[in-house]
Amino acid sequence: MSDTNSSAAHHRPAPLAGSPVVRRGGQWWLITGEGSILATDPTFTGELDRFAAAKAAADLAVAQLRGARRRRSR
Repeated sequence: MSDTNSSAAHHRPAPLAGSPVVRRGGQWWLITGEGSILATDPTFTGELDRFAAAKAAADLAVAQLRGARRRRSR
């Protein structure tokens, strides 16, 4: 379950896109109301890695578009 004594317990990363998963210490964890469970299935964690990378790229693209829009409206 959750490692409440670790330094990661003091700084909790945000869940991935509002889902009950979080990347902590280089590993994916499933978060429940009762604690955390380490995700170990390589297919599942690989999909989480790909989804996280795609979301980060999309967030960056949106931020760049918003910045370009602000610069044009000045």
